[in-house]
Amino acid sequence: MFAKYIPLLKGVLVVASFVAAVSCVGEPELETPQKPTLRTKIINTCDGAVSGRMVVYVDDSTANEWLASAEPTRATAACLGAAAEELCVEHIRPVFNLAVNGDVKRERGMHRWFVVEFTQECDVEVAARHLASISSVERVEYVKRVVRPEVNVVPCNEVPATRSEVSYPFDDPMLPLQWALNNRGDKTIFSTAVAGEDINAFAAWKYTAGNNQVVVAVMDEGVKYTHPDLAANMWTNNAELNGAEGVDDDKNGIVDDIYGVNCVDFATSGKLSGNISWAEGVWKTDSKGRSYYDGDTGHGTHVAGTVAAVNNNGVGVAGVAGGSGNGDGVRIMSIQIFDGDGNSSYHTNARGIEYAADHGACILQCSWGYPLSENAKMSDSDYEMMGGGAELAALRYFVSQSGCSTMDGNVVIFAAGNEGKSTADYPGAYNEFIAVTAYAPDGLPTSYTNYKEGCNVSAPGGDWWVTDIYGNYTSNGCVLSTIPSETIDPLTGSPYGEDYGYMQGTSMACPHVSGIAALVVSYALENGIKMTNTQLYDILTSAVRDIDSKLTGTRSYGISRSFTLDPYKGNMGTGKLDALMAIQSVRGTICVPAIVGEEVVLDPSMLIGDGSVKINVTGSTDTFKMSQETKERLGIDKVDTFGGKVYFTPKNTGIGMVTIKYIAGGKTVGGGNTTGGKLMEKDVVVVVRDVNDNGGWM
Repeated sequence: MFAKYIPLLKGVLVVASFVAAVSCVGEPELETPQKPTLRTKIINTCDGAVSGRMVVYVDDSTANEWLASAEPTRATAACLGAAAEELCVEHIRPVFNLAVNGDVKRERGMHRWFVVEFTQECDVEVAARHLASISSVERVEYVKRVVRPEVNVVPCNEVPATRSEVSYPFDDPMLPLQWALNNRGDKTIFSTAVAGEDINAFAAWKYTAGNNQVVVAVMDEGVKYTHPDLAANMWTNNAELNGAEGVDDDKNGIVDDIYGVNCVDFATSGKLSGNISWAEGVWKTDSKGRSYYDGDTGHGTHVAGTVAAVNNNGVGVAGVAGGSGNGDGVRIMSIQIFDGDGNSSYHTNARGIEYAADHGACILQCSWGYPLSENAKMSDSDYEMMGGGAELAALRYFVSQSGCSTMDGNVVIFAAGNEGKSTADYPGAYNEFIAVTAYAPDGLPTSYTNYKEGCNVSAPGGDWWVTDIYGNYTSNGCVLSTIPSETIDPLTGSPYGEDYGYMQGTSMACPHVSGIAALVVSYALENGIKMTNTQLYDILTSAVRDIDSKLTGTRSYGISRSFTLDPYKGNMGTGKLDALMAIQSVRGTICVPAIVGEEVVLDPSMLIGDGSVKINVTGSTDTFKMSQETKERLGIDKVDTFGGKVYFTPKNTGIGMVTIKYIAGGKTVGGGNTTGGKLMEKDVVVVVRDVNDNGGWM
């Protein structure tokens, strides 16, 4: 997990639902509505707030007035009245870019989000109260910065790994060290290795290794677009690439956004930048006069390499969807939210997410989130009340768009978090997205992974606390990927000096899932198969292998370290995502044979992954959907549910569709005041034949 946000739950104000208030406009009033108060308008707390600016959500007429002005200030925004004078308002800037897909954004209310900039000397609490006092302002949010944690990197020389008798599909020299792609159980690399505890990439690559029409937006530190193992798989904005330097060639309001966009600059200048960086070294001094490093770490480049380092190029490592060496890897778009010691914020994140949606990304890879304190619990509604309103609007906008021609809608994938807590960090825990937990080379939960509430699926994240055959800690138990050679190593104070390195975290697990998602979309695209983002989400949470059966007793790690595995049982998501299973799921719906007059029992657990996965179902008639047409065609008079299973007896031959619902992560569905799992749907075709039909099926 890369980015830590300041915990904001302490003191968060309890407010009436803004969404509910808006949706009731124009409805008959059954009782006198309560007038919004200053307290209910101010969403989050001022702890750690950035001075000189505030995010507001205004009514439609005010939004249109401000947007009509080329540069709205207190002079043109008459509705601010005395508050504008009191605050010395300097600028009012829209959060979103309505010059691109503006009609759709207006329909979604995105045009109503603004940043109000005022004098730095003004107290932010005073500013919040002034803005909340204005009737046309419906929501006020303090601006909060992202807090970046330490990132441990072990640089690695590009030395060809010793190859055993195993046949390797590509010639990348370090591929044998990438246990997450193909774990051979090699105890000489790490003593805890268990063969097969990987994403099964080699088998999946027989079907596809990626497609260059699929774009994955890596929202992170800047990606080193000149990296020898990434350059060929970088997304490019061709208008800017072939245009004049220093000119906004494609007229999207951003200059030289060739490989993506830098969101950090938006927080200070009000404009996005095309200046993607990855080696901004910043040294600071603490209160005791000690020097410490607070600049880039290479995290974004490492994440990007896991998704799509160029395969079969005789260089470095392989990426999950890096192609076959024929220019067919998926493309990486860099959405930079960390820049040296500069950090993004909620509303600047929103602008980066919007950019990814508007420029053709279909997968948003997010190895960051908002950790809570150890005992804190947060619900979906709390996340929105933290000040993430504009960010959530952007995420929903991204999901609603279609970045790839083969898919209706996009998907968002987050890291679950590295605090070892029983809840995923937000926004990943939000029930509309996927949060990824991490397992080690032994196939067991890592020593740091978050788990339980809001967690949906598991993937390799690596663990420092594994040893080699001599009992020494080894970085080989972590995830090997690309890093920028010129980025400063915080431990040594010198550049890494290498293009590759090891990291651990749910940050590393997350891009394995994003890479598999990219493989699935690539396979569908290459085979002319249309799919929806709902179907892709289902594949990512159902194409899994069992993890729960191994979660008993304790896991030993490091020297004299261990932890109990029982709390993780049923709480690491649905299981370990398998790339081959995911690709095979694209080809069609599961078919269940049935015989006229005999009871059919549909057990969702038997229909997920390898059939040994324990999943949670809704436990009521909501467990399934069966149309009246199907019931009539197959002569089904009654459908019962018990123990999460569906029972019915067909009286007619024919084919019918049943949609099974299951919960990906957690025992309850998240939403509103609940942090829980993601409600998923899987279609099952029931084929009913007469028992005398030649005694056979196929």
